[in-house]
Amino acid sequence: MAVEVVPLTEADIPEAIEVIQQAFAEDPYFQWVFDPSKRGSHNTRQAIPPQKQWLTNSGPSTRSRSTTDRRDGQAMPGTQFDKQRNYDSLAARCLWGINNALFHVAKETGENGVDRVVGVSCWLPPHAASEPESWYSWCQGWVLSWRQMLNNVWHLGRGGLRTNRYWIWKERQQEAQSAIWDDPRGYYFCNIVAVSPKAQGGGIGRKLFKAVTDMADREGVKCYLESSRNVPNVQIYEKMGFRMKKEMECRDGEDVCMLYCMVREPNPEK
Repeated sequence: MAVEVVPLTEADIPEAIEVIQQAFAEDPYFQWVFDPSKRGSHNTRQAIPPQKQWLTNSGPSTRSRSTTDRRDGQAMPGTQFDKQRNYDSLAARCLWGINNALFHVAKETGENGVDRVVGVSCWLPPHAASEPESWYSWCQGWVLSWRQMLNNVWHLGRGGLRTNRYWIWKERQQEAQSAIWDDPRGYYFCNIVAVSPKAQGGGIGRKLFKAVTDMADREGVKCYLESSRNVPNVQIYEKMGFRMKKEMECRDGEDVCMLYCMVREPNPEK
């Protein structure tokens, strides 16, 4: 069946989130940053529909740095992992990403002619270190923060996120990027690449990467990612031109989550 990579639209968000939640259910970072003993899907309030008006998207932005994560409302304590809470947080993030980043979906066309989302990628475009953040980009970041705050109020918390571990990760990430990022033009930053478990092994992930790495090659810009798995992910990324730059240790007492920081040099010949 044919698979096409296209920009994420608001109509794609429900299926895109389903793919992300399925693909990352056993992810080492996810297991580390959320409390597994408190994981569940119960929600004491009625679920917020994805089309809720206050989640309406707004205009374009050129913001690209990962500092948006510091305001995106995913760093406060909760008491139980709540799948609906996670859905609403991802929905807000997707709405932001449609016009402020590079969010793509891989769509597979079935025999009945109906498309379904089988893969998702979320990238931040490069941002020159010498360029200040625009007022528009700054405002868009706070719009996202406001949406996430409303999520917190509605769901009575952050849904089981271990906030101390979130901030441990953010500190280690800042240290790693400060040591690795030496290109003043910035980097295409891969936040998420997820493929539906039923569709894995068919080259969909490679197609999602290619949609951005081809752009990076044309522009002569580097790409960056942080993998939460060494085997087999690092080897897969190496086949796409990424090289290991640093192992990031996120430690909370005896519990450790390793992340693998990789950079891809542009290949203009491609």
